[in-house]
Amino acid sequence: MSRTVGQSDGRTVWCGIALVALLSVGPTVRLSGQGDTTRTPVVTTGATVVASDTTRRIGPMGAFWRSLLFPGWGQAKTGRPVTGGLFVAWEGVAAMMTLKAQQETHYLKESGSDNLGAKRQEVQDWLVLWIFNHLFSGAEAYVSAHLQDFPRELKVRVIPNGVGISVPVP
Repeated sequence: MSRTVGQSDGRTVWCGIALVALLSVGPTVRLSGQGDTTRTPVVTTGATVVASDTTRRIGPMGAFWRSLLFPGWGQAKTGRPVTGGLFVAWEGVAAMMTLKAQQETHYLKESGSDNLGAKRQEVQDWLVLWIFNHLFSGAEAYVSAHLQDFPRELKVRVIPNGVGISVPVP
């Protein structure tokens, strides 16, 4: 059986269909311009401002499992869309390079090339990077969920006699 480079087999097509189906199952996302009429306004009591949605934060294990399943999802839920986007981008690179190297392995196997061992090693390397992305994304989402309530205004500075920490108090 002869095949040309770039010709896909049935497994690649079915993996692509399964990926599209899996990604289309998720809930729709409301844009920021679409006003949410169900939210209650922020209640102020004296000098303390209390937001009504603080109880709806994602837990650390929820963020971990989301990012383990689909890297970047847990980061997006914890309010870190840029970090999530980086994990999604690397997921795409690792996935496509794994599939590309696998196709090249099939071609080298059919042509009887001596470089087959090196190409199999490349497939394994990309697969390890793909798995590592899932694990690292889950761990980062877990830590980010724990640090959601950490004050962003916290600043650590080096001062002449040591280290100074400043937290603005309203």
